[in-house]
Amino acid sequence: MMKAMLSQPMAGKTDEEIIATREKAIKALEARGYEIVNTLFTDEWYNRENMEKRGVVQIPLCFLAKSLENMSLCHAVYFCKGWEQARGCRLEHDAAVAYGLTVIYEED
Repeated sequence: MMKAMLSQPMAGKTDEEIIATREKAIKALEARGYEIVNTLFTDEWYNRENMEKRGVVQIPLCFLAKSLENMSLCHAVYFCKGWEQARGCRLEHDAAVAYGLTVIYEED
């Protein structure tokens, strides 16, 4: 099965907004036949306190690194609206294009 991940701006968004956007994107990808690779890292390993205990200095960079690792499992990346203004999403976009993944943009 083809796999895809989401690239979604989260800064300044409520948990409800993030979840609603994710659910919409997941439906769009599943309708195209993709299995979703999770890039919403919410387990204990990725909470701020544990990351700081591990010596992580650049927390956003740690999340980006994990996201790029998960991108290696994918055939496509779905970019949610506003990705152009989010530093991490822009870097994910550059990687997806450079490595020939199918790039899908949120339509409405």
